[in-house]
Amino acid sequence: MSSERTTQGDGSNHADRFAQAIHAERSPHAVIANITEQSYMAHRTYGTFQIPGRADGEEYSLTRVTPRTAVMDYGDKRTLPLPITAREIAEDLCREVNSDAGENSFLGVFVCAGNDPTEEELRGARSRLEDFYRALVAAADREWERSHSFLFIHDVQRRAAGHLGLRKEWYYQSRETEECPGCGERVKPGVAVCKTCHAVLDRGKALALGLLQSTAQLVAGTPVEAASVKQGTRK
Repeated sequence: MSSERTTQGDGSNHADRFAQAIHAERSPHAVIANITEQSYMAHRTYGTFQIPGRADGEEYSLTRVTPRTAVMDYGDKRTLPLPITAREIAEDLCREVNSDAGENSFLGVFVCAGNDPTEEELRGARSRLEDFYRALVAAADREWERSHSFLFIHDVQRRAAGHLGLRKEWYYQSRETEECPGCGERVKPGVAVCKTCHAVLDRGKALALGLLQSTAQLVAGTPVEAASVKQGTRK
C-alpha cells in the first residue's frame, strides 16, 4: 500500500515538473531570483542586464527578463535576425554570474520555474550557496595558514565568512574605509588627520590629540605651520 502511494506521489511530482517546464517554455518572460545582497550586471550584444541584490529584510529579489533578438552579420551586408527566448537569456545570465567565482561556484541566482521562486527552489539555492561559501572559507583558512597574507584572501571569501557569521583572523570588511576629501586616499573611519595629505578630518579629535592648534592658541600668537598640523610628528 505504501509503495503504491509513493509511486503515485512520484508521478504527481513528475507531472508538476513537466507542467512547469511547459509553462517556462511558452511563457513570454522569465524570472531570475537572487537570494544575496550582491548586484550583478552582464553585457550582451542585444542588451545590458542588471540583476539587483535583495533589499534588507527581503528573502530575494526578482528580475524579469523578456525575449530579445540578436543579429548575425555575415560580413557581406547580409544579416540574419536570431530570436532568443526569455528563458535562454535568463539561463545564460545565471550561468555567467554563478560561474564567476571558480570551479563549481554558485553565487545565489537562479531561474524560477514560474513567476516566483517556490519554497523548494529557495531551499535548494540556500543549500548550494552555503555549501559553496563553506568551501570558500575552508580554502581561505588553508591559504591563511600557509601565507598569513591578506593579499591572497579575495573578496568573495570574505563575503562567505560574513554570510556564515564566522569571524576569521583573515576576515575584514574592505568597505570599512572612507575616502579622504582632500586626496582621495582610503582611510579608516574616525581618523583625525589624513596621513597622506594631512587634511583635518575630525577637528575635535585632532585638537584633543594635539595635532591641531586651537583658536585660543592662534590669538595668543602661537606659531602655526602652514597646514595647521604639527609637523614634528613626521620624520
